[in-house]
Amino acid sequence: MHAAKTFFQKILQRLRINFHGMDQHLIMIGKIHSALKKIEDCPLQENEEAPEATIEIYPEFLEGIKDIKPGANIILLTWLHQADRSVIKCVPRRSYESPEIGVFSTRSPDRPNPIGIHSVKIAAVQGNGFLKVSALEVLDQTAIIDIKPVIN
Repeated sequence: MHAAKTFFQKILQRLRINFHGMDQHLIMIGKIHSALKKIEDCPLQENEEAPEATIEIYPEFLEGIKDIKPGANIILLTWLHQADRSVIKCVPRRSYESPEIGVFSTRSPDRPNPIGIHSVKIAAVQGNGFLKVSALEVLDQTAIIDIKPVIN
């Protein structure tokens, strides 16, 4: 545990040096409501039998979703709050007999900055900041960092 703490202290120190005073805070714009309650229940990708989910956008950001319509394809950026941020090497796709590879060559949620990227389709706009989306492989209560349109 001490090694992980030292690792993060070094990372934070680097951030302070590299960002030269820029604002480094993320603002969570909403959260996910999902049937997935435990990490072991989550498929590795949305196309591996992930359930539909509901996105809740917080009131102060509702103007930002006013033009999102059913059928739209969007990219969700999420903060994978239960990730292990000390991971720098891992095995690919739970293939535990394989040698470890660098985490940045994988889509593992365990990484220094556990940002999830998810491609989903809007199934329904339910009003009051709730959007029903197609297959989404994240835990219930996962924070949403941002939403972006898919550009064809």
